[in-house]
Amino acid sequence: MPTTTHTADVLVIGWGLAGLVAAGEAAAAGKRVIIVDQEPRSNLGGQAWWSFGGLFFIDSPEQRRLGVKDSLDLARQDWYGTAGFDRDDDAWPRQWAEAYLQFAAGEKRAWLREKGVGFFPIVGWAERGGYTATGPGNSVPRFHITWGTGPGLVAPFQAAVEAAEASGRLTILPRHRVTALTTADGTVTGVAGDVLAPSGAGRGYPSSRDVVGEFEITAGATVISSGGIGGNHELVRRFWPERLGTPPTTMVTGVPAYVDGSMMDPARHAGARLINTDRMWHYVEGIQNWDPVWPGHGIRILPGPSSMWFDATGRRLPVPLYPGYDTLGTLAHLRQTGHDHSWFVLSQKIIEKEFTLSGSEQNPDLTGKDLRLLASTRLGKGASGPVQAFMDHGADFVVRDNLDDLLAGMSALPGGDLLDTDRVRTELEARDREVDNDFTKDSQIAMLRSARAFRGDRLIRTASPHRILDPAAGPLIAVKLHVLTRKSLGGIETDLAGRALGADGAPIRGLYAAGEASGFGGGGIHGYRALEGTFVGGCLFSGRIAGRSMADAV
Repeated sequence: MPTTTHTADVLVIGWGLAGLVAAGEAAAAGKRVIIVDQEPRSNLGGQAWWSFGGLFFIDSPEQRRLGVKDSLDLARQDWYGTAGFDRDDDAWPRQWAEAYLQFAAGEKRAWLREKGVGFFPIVGWAERGGYTATGPGNSVPRFHITWGTGPGLVAPFQAAVEAAEASGRLTILPRHRVTALTTADGTVTGVAGDVLAPSGAGRGYPSSRDVVGEFEITAGATVISSGGIGGNHELVRRFWPERLGTPPTTMVTGVPAYVDGSMMDPARHAGARLINTDRMWHYVEGIQNWDPVWPGHGIRILPGPSSMWFDATGRRLPVPLYPGYDTLGTLAHLRQTGHDHSWFVLSQKIIEKEFTLSGSEQNPDLTGKDLRLLASTRLGKGASGPVQAFMDHGADFVVRDNLDDLLAGMSALPGGDLLDTDRVRTELEARDREVDNDFTKDSQIAMLRSARAFRGDRLIRTASPHRILDPAAGPLIAVKLHVLTRKSLGGIETDLAGRALGADGAPIRGLYAAGEASGFGGGGIHGYRALEGTFVGGCLFSGRIAGRSMADAV
């Protein structure tokens, strides 16, 4: 089998957002760069291309225009209250968290604006918390949507890499799967791996693993930016923490199959220390994609706060586990029920105002920067086109004109026999009685009224309070929800220069890590939980640091 050899100053493993940023920084510093990835070139940009492009900023112009008063101190309070750092292994993640907060409050926005990245003027309020001031969640809206979503965020970094490629300073090697890091005298000197057969698979679609050759690359510095494990359910279950209950028997997959954790073993064998692998971020509002790209393709609903949430048996979820308030708290609660699914019940009036689907391909108005479509989608009557498609074709949606038929439709879906329909009916009717007054003892109603005090929510995100069972607000809708795999919150431990650390805490010469492979920085910048808008942001930040550090080192 033929073996090809290459040399470079800087080698980047993985061409997701962190890898593109690192490669671009190194190339801009005049270094010779090689990027390798196991997928065909159609996947350049990795997971970030599929993302909603949400970014976490602190005290931004967009926030201030909406009357949101944010500050570094408030954001730090929210970050640390959410992260819950409590381990010796959190020493570097804590330092990364502080550095990222400074970045988000400082040059992050201006740096992106200089590259032509724009932002939707309405700031979203994700992970609202609902506990105490020092508990988890965002005290204020901080979720800034990239104008152009994930593709719009990837574009300037992809353009920089392709310009460096055109000038001869950078080489992109698709279908090159790294199987080992090579070392000499304790220094990582490059990689070895398999050359995979060419593939015409489109973006996100599975590609073959047929081997047609081998390769070796020698480099002065190597960065692992290969993503997480969300496409590999075996690894997700292996690392699943006891605190989140038992791992689901069935899950839908929120990332392409190539997000497989394949660089974890090579990193370990080279001496890198992986920490916090039991910390992970999965959603409980997953639905089966009626038009899938990758195996088990799931889509996450980004819900507003009005839908009623029931477990598989029909019990309403407790305070404050409402849609959009506490992702991992809800996951932990639902895993204790012994069932893999739960339910939203809502009205047409709610779905047309509050349902957004995560992903660039599910938001053609924002992704395509189409102002006319944006106005009709976000402000017009009816559900958006992608949401309506799920209502029409999705296996998890039940749409009926009355409650009897809705409950019958829910019961007819797989697992629906667990549902106590009388309990669901009682909860819905009781909830609707509470809406008739401006005052209420139902805390979800109180919280959604509070949400509408924010102009962004009132305008495009939170329906006016109404009786769900009111025929004028119908039809009625139920959605069967699944656990959807997404992010690894742990990874390769790194110092503030992005250098991978060994068991003795010292940097491994020649080896760096960035993006999800490094827990978005330090081996777990988020701790146990994330504030949203901090995943692609963590890729930007850690990729930039690693790229600049490698350029300085070689």
